[in-house]
Amino acid sequence: MIPQGRSPLAGDSARSQASVASHRPQAGSYVRISVRVFTCPALVLLVALPLAAQTPAPKNASADPTADELFQLGKSLFDQFAPPEIKEEYEFPGKAQWDAFAVRLQRALESDDLSALAAYEAEARAALSGLRLLPGYEDYADWLEQRIDEIQGAKQATVPLRPPLPPKPLPPGIKPPPPQPPSLLPHYDLWLARVRARPVPASAAQLMPRLRAAFVAEGVPPELAWLAEAESSLNPSARSPVGAKGLFQFMPDTAKAMGLGTFLPDERTDPDKSARAAARYLKLLHGKFGSWPLALAAYNAGEGRVRRTLAKYKATSFTAIAVQLPAETRMYVPKVCALIATRAGVAPDRIAPPRAP
Repeated sequence: MIPQGRSPLAGDSARSQASVASHRPQAGSYVRISVRVFTCPALVLLVALPLAAQTPAPKNASADPTADELFQLGKSLFDQFAPPEIKEEYEFPGKAQWDAFAVRLQRALESDDLSALAAYEAEARAALSGLRLLPGYEDYADWLEQRIDEIQGAKQATVPLRPPLPPKPLPPGIKPPPPQPPSLLPHYDLWLARVRARPVPASAAQLMPRLRAAFVAEGVPPELAWLAEAESSLNPSARSPVGAKGLFQFMPDTAKAMGLGTFLPDERTDPDKSARAAARYLKLLHGKFGSWPLALAAYNAGEGRVRRTLAKYKATSFTAIAVQLPAETRMYVPKVCALIATRAGVAPDRIAPPRAP
């Protein structure tokens, strides 16, 4: 919603729509979306929760609505349920305005500017609150929750560090401890602290033995199955508005390339089959890039982006190219590695290479 009398969001409508539609069909490419997909209904619900939460979905509503359908739903809820005082202060935004806003968000996600990504925390948190209350959209919420986690990580990473306090003098005869080596991955320590402070998802006890077994069957270290927590909050039905689905958030083309069916039934939502496909894909990426951090970066940002960046900077490691990768990828890779270290007790440099199944 836009306050009455304020200027709409800047941006060319046609260029915005083209940009929003140009996401890469890679597993993990869930972030390239139009914000109107989840924000419009979310913000409407925040001003009309009691009524909207009790309103049944239309009989002809799609089970997998498009961006336009979600936009129309948001406008309909606003028109029906927003109190008069809200309508006096706000007007429901036009599609072109939301497209322009989506372009700015997409640029923040794909740029190397962590502060630009961090600036979207408020809008994303409002959207999550609405999705948790909008019937039928809980699976989108589990997807968005992990994206907010990365936005918050970016915000934390951009806070200036305080200068360290001078060390206290040691008693006579006591040698100072050896200095700690720096983390091998940028922002790894930040994510380690964040992950250690959160509980294991409730579904992990039931799902993780199956996912780990699937990874072992494909010759991939089983601790990498914790990737699913970063992708979907361990919700097999999680989905993104651009079409990624399942525990490992496969886009349709990547899912088919890894041997999954996507239509009646959609095997991306099958924990065992999707886990084996994810393991195969990670194994393929490791074979191309030679390390797990680079494989994770390619899973998130796309093989082409990682390959071109390595070639441009004549680099061979994730650390060497991290600042040239998308802001979201810079958060995603250390986050997954921190999850593996915390949940499975395996440090990033201790994850074994893949083997023949």
